[in-house]
Formats: sequence, structure tokens, C-alpha cells
Amino acid sequence: MLSMGSAASGLAVTFIVWFWFSPRHTDVGYEPLQPIAYSHKLHAGQLGLDCRYCHRLVEEGPHATVPDADTCMGCHKQVKTDSRLLPLLRANYGDGKGDNPPIPWVKVHMLPDYAYFSHAVHVRANVGCASCHGRVDQMEVVRQVEPLSMGWCLDCHRNAAPHIRPAGVKVTQMDWQPTDTSIATAEMRLNANELNPPTQCSACHR
Repeated sequence: MLSMGSAASGLAVTFIVWFWFSPRHTDVGYEPLQPIAYSHKLHAGQLGLDCRYCHRLVEEGPHATVPDADTCMGCHKQVKTDSRLLPLLRANYGDGKGDNPPIPWVKVHMLPDYAYFSHAVHVRANVGCASCHGRVDQMEVVRQVEPLSMGWCLDCHRNAAPHIRPAGVKVTQMDWQPTDTSIATAEMRLNANELNPPTQCSACHR
């Protein structure tokens, strides 16, 4: 028979692994440096650049996509052309024919390969970018602010109303906050099955 000490040690180890090895502790706060010092605070915040200018496939498919050199040079052929921060961008752009290697951006928000997620589905439901990515418009360097774990996703799917924006409110409006009216309207749509956040395993594990 196991002694009380062994049992207590086993429970302690189980708790430590369950609690401290969860994405809330291992992933939240992840803030990798990028090959080009791109400030979201400047571009998305001060300049008001819409997220979809760079992450342009977010409305059409599962991935948000990251900008290629041509997208960046759409502005930087005219703006800050001599910036000392942009030699890698200019090198990747080259002659503009797209035959240079892509900018090696470092991915910040990662899901396991066995979990299916579609940005397009969430954008069509009018779930704001900030619900998952936080106030990116206030970040010099983008960091992960939510665990993106299965439990976290299910919590949202079971209580989605605070994250669903009314018609006319852009998903990219970072400072939007839910109101009693917006929550009530979203709940009506959910109850009428106009929106149907799935909670069954097969929705994400296909």
C-alpha cells in the first residue's frame, strides 16, 4: 500500500503539472522578437491601419496570413524610405517580382496541428480580433494574452454573447466593449440558432 506521504507527493506533482504546465502559464506572455521591428502600437494604434490590410485572408479562410514584403512596400516605397530599420524588408522585396525569400516572421499565436480553427468563421460571426489577441493596437511587440487552450475556447463558445459585436461594429475596432444591449441582441441570435458556437469534440478535432 502507498503511504500517505507518497499519495500526497503524487497529488502535489499532479497539481503542479496541471496548473503550472497549462497554456495560461506556459504560453501567455510569449513575446518573440521579430526580424523587423514592426510596431503594432504605431501602425494599428496611432495610424489606425486596419488589421486586414496585412492579415488579408482572415475573412476568407482558416489562417490570418502574415504580410509579404510587397504588402509592406506598398507603403514604404513612399514612407520612411530611408529607415535604418528596414534593410531586411528592402532586401526581401528586391526588384518587386516576388522571387526573394519571404520575411521570416515569428509566429506568436499557435494552436496544435490536431485542432481545427477558422478565422473566417469567427470574423463572419463578428467576433472581434481583441477577444483572442488583446489590445494589439497598444503593443510595440505583439504578445500572447490568452491561453488559447481547449478549456478557454469552450468557455467562450458556452458564453459567446459578450464577444459577438452588433452589425456595423468592425471586428478590428480594438477599443469596443460589450454593452447590456449588445449582449442581449447576441443572446437572441444564439437562441434563434442564427449563430451556433459548437461545443462537440468533432468541431475542432476532425
